[in-house]
Amino acid sequence: MASTSRNTALDSGLSLPAGVQVIAPLEPGFESILTHDALALVARLHRAFEPRRQERLAARKLRHAEISAGKLPDFLPETRAVRDSAWTIAPLPAALHCRRVEITGPVERKMIINALNSGADSYMTDFEDSNAPNWTNQIQGHINLKEAIRCTISLEQGGKRYLLNDKVATLQVRPRGWHLDEKHVLVDGQRVSGGIFDFALFMFHNAKEQIARGAGPFFYLPKTESHLEARLWNDIFVATQNELGLPQGTIKATVLIETILAAFEMDEILHELREHSAGLNAGRWDYIFSCIKIFKHNRDFCLANRGMINMTTPFMRAYALLLLKTCHKRNAPAIGGMSALIPIKSDPVANEKAMAGIRADKTRDATDGYDGGWVAHPGLVETAMEEFVKVLGERPNQIDKKRDDVNVEARNLLDFQPEQPITEDGLRGNINVGIQYLGSWLGGNGCVPIHNLMEDAATAEISRSQVWQWIRSPKGNLDDGRKVTAEMVRELIPQEMAKIKPTIPEAAFTATYLRAAEIFEQMSTAEDFVEFLTLPLYEEMD
Repeated sequence: MASTSRNTALDSGLSLPAGVQVIAPLEPGFESILTHDALALVARLHRAFEPRRQERLAARKLRHAEISAGKLPDFLPETRAVRDSAWTIAPLPAALHCRRVEITGPVERKMIINALNSGADSYMTDFEDSNAPNWTNQIQGHINLKEAIRCTISLEQGGKRYLLNDKVATLQVRPRGWHLDEKHVLVDGQRVSGGIFDFALFMFHNAKEQIARGAGPFFYLPKTESHLEARLWNDIFVATQNELGLPQGTIKATVLIETILAAFEMDEILHELREHSAGLNAGRWDYIFSCIKIFKHNRDFCLANRGMINMTTPFMRAYALLLLKTCHKRNAPAIGGMSALIPIKSDPVANEKAMAGIRADKTRDATDGYDGGWVAHPGLVETAMEEFVKVLGERPNQIDKKRDDVNVEARNLLDFQPEQPITEDGLRGNINVGIQYLGSWLGGNGCVPIHNLMEDAATAEISRSQVWQWIRSPKGNLDDGRKVTAEMVRELIPQEMAKIKPTIPEAAFTATYLRAAEIFEQMSTAEDFVEFLTLPLYEEMD
């Protein structure tokens, strides 16, 4: 399924800035996004900041290698003054004061309309983990958002017409992380950063419109591993505001703390972005994946079944409380992560159990002091909102709850429990979910319900990385004593494929799911660990 599209936008009549190539077909409406001046902004940011992005990606690899060699992460001695001194982020705009429930989802047209209408305070629209970044999804996503901001978006589907309500959620945008390229756009013969591409196009087309309407531009920043990566984003914000003639501090961004290394630099990350900060979010699923990835060679590290790892386990609890304390100390919002549970319309008993899980998750966050939390489905907004309102009442947030009682040390963040049980059902579940998600992603859908849970790239990463690590860890034994091996995984894959096949249309199964099974087997049994599953998969995507 490798990409064969090599029609350039120049051949299609677009006016491109010097040095810019668009190596992809143009669908109707794409010219409204890929304008000369918008791509000129992409090119300017690329030329100014791509060398630093590559430096930061190289620094990641070096730090990962040090940890694999036995050096445990810790709070940075060279930035102690930042942690110990008194400072706060810049005041928040009114539109970001109340974020009790934030809904997330891809930049797909129906999702955008339903999420903005959902009753949530905020909608984080996603070019990253819940979006399969094929060319059509990326550019159509920008078209959808441009129309949504101007309240002109609509959809006719299944005999129903979808329009925006008069009152909608505050829009926040998540561009792709630093590790991802946009292969369809070259500047001086070099691929541009996916994050810079997403950010620059959105800012060019929408920033001034959002300012005129009183809410934006606001962003979520994913996969950050250090305060120096946050500094890079901050410098891009400053440069872009200058390019567009916007006052400094107009952009506001929430950083997802979804890597174990970023957990040791939360103060520093807020400090780097303090003029542009909108707080931190506890991105739990990527955080779990990050722990597995960073400690994959540590013979003492081994986590139990994915279902056993939740926000009450020791290392996750320490991370959640430290994030909360850090944010409120700096007058910054602390936003809780997302439960993967979704409504189950076909089974009232299972649905009530899922709703109880959502209520418990949001009750814990609100009681701890979080200012809001995430949901993945419009049907969960009301339930989540009720739990935050019970604690906050009429208050928009509880930043005044400082949590000076919390004292988290490095050893608490590294207390990786539980190690057991690891079961055959847990192993099968990882294989099944991993293959189903990869098949969906290759087919262009990056956010998919599987076994009554909403799966995205982060949860799929847990599935495949756990299998890889269980094979190699001396602690990777099933509860019946059997060692998890590559041979065992290879035996189970066709068995799980037999379960998957009846649930998938034949054409899709043949087109993407057979390839997904091959990729899952390669990734989980190969000697070398692939840093992100989306990197090799992207090369197979149009």
